[in-house]
Amino acid sequence: MDWNRLISDKRLGLEQYHDPQHHTRSDFQRDYDRLIFSSPFRRLQNKTQVFPLPGSIFVHNRLTHSLEVSSVGRSMANEATNILIDRHGYDIRTAKLRDMADIVATACLAHDLGNPPFGHNGEKTISSFFTEGAGLILKPLLTHHQWSDLANFEGNANSFRLLTHQFEGRRKGGYAMTYSALASVVKYPYPSTLAGKKGKFGYFETEEEIYLQVAEDLGIPEIEHGRHARHPFVFLMEAADDICYQIMDIEDSHKLKILSTEEVKTLLLNFFDERERIYMTDSMKRLDDPNEQVGYMRSKVIGALVGGCSKEFADHEKEILAGDYNGSLVNNIAGRLSDAYAICSETAWKKIYNAPEVVDIELAGNRIITYLMENLVGAVVAPEKAYSRLLLEKVPRQYDVRSDNLSTRIQGVIDHVAAMTDVYALDLFRTLNGHSLPAV
Repeated sequence: MDWNRLISDKRLGLEQYHDPQHHTRSDFQRDYDRLIFSSPFRRLQNKTQVFPLPGSIFVHNRLTHSLEVSSVGRSMANEATNILIDRHGYDIRTAKLRDMADIVATACLAHDLGNPPFGHNGEKTISSFFTEGAGLILKPLLTHHQWSDLANFEGNANSFRLLTHQFEGRRKGGYAMTYSALASVVKYPYPSTLAGKKGKFGYFETEEEIYLQVAEDLGIPEIEHGRHARHPFVFLMEAADDICYQIMDIEDSHKLKILSTEEVKTLLLNFFDERERIYMTDSMKRLDDPNEQVGYMRSKVIGALVGGCSKEFADHEKEILAGDYNGSLVNNIAGRLSDAYAICSETAWKKIYNAPEVVDIELAGNRIITYLMENLVGAVVAPEKAYSRLLLEKVPRQYDVRSDNLSTRIQGVIDHVAAMTDVYALDLFRTLNGHSLPAV
């Protein structure tokens, strides 16, 4: 792969209108702005990140998480750009690297767009509906690839679909994003038939042709049958996400008193050597509020990880461009930073993700999503029934639940459910159960 080809402002669905002229905003800046003003992005404000949506104590939702990931991704890309340009010199070939920050920031904004409501367990709930629940009876009615897409439902693949699919009444090319931005979103550049035990994949069968078109145009090689190399910017997007969810989840858990101030101080000071710890400890003596102390340490940790990951990216430019780089930037950074991150990750799994309030929202979300899937999938399987006709009237027209093709109708249901906010899903659940009436 080479940077000159990887960084392309060609837009999906608007290829014939490609305009090479320079404007006030670059096409990559337009991508960013387009997502900021989009409905799917706004809906993230009412989707759970990890902890239940805030009451008196503010914790992160999908929207605030995505904005922070975008900020961190932009900083990391800027640092990596400076290192690479210093190494190669500034010329026509390397000038395109200046667009890296905008592309990575956009990919970071988009990385969670396709995730369903009620946190990370929402993905598992949808896939389990088909592998363990009522949807299992549909397996004989679908092709192997269609079934694999459903049984391994993946938020990252759904983000790519959301950005590229022509929904009913919408324009060709979806959000008409640049090829580089689209490729930078795909963490797992292969179809669901190659998902393996982890169930990870990058695009549904319905968007496979689009991904292959983008990959070919950008010069992203197929490294083995059906699997492509990652676009290099995916590593930066992934690192920004890793940093934010890990470190910010620890800060949120402190606000919710799941972790004590001393526990958090120990975790975050692990990222620094003795001299830096002494300096930071002295600085915190000027802060009386424990939340401010944690916020100060959090900012220092993120800065250290951004520096470490951007250096790792630039140091392994050759392997990344060859498609030979294995693992994530965060896990491959050297020494203290990697060790401290691993301790944070271990603590999070032990004490945060199994906390009662997190488990409660996952249990409730599982019940709500499963119920909605049972009813909506049942309606598209038997659309002639009176109840089905009523229920399908509640589905927005952009979702193709009235197609002649069963797989398309089921995919339309998933599009609808995955797009729901926590609040909308709960309201619909109550309505269908007869627990909520407009006049009562």
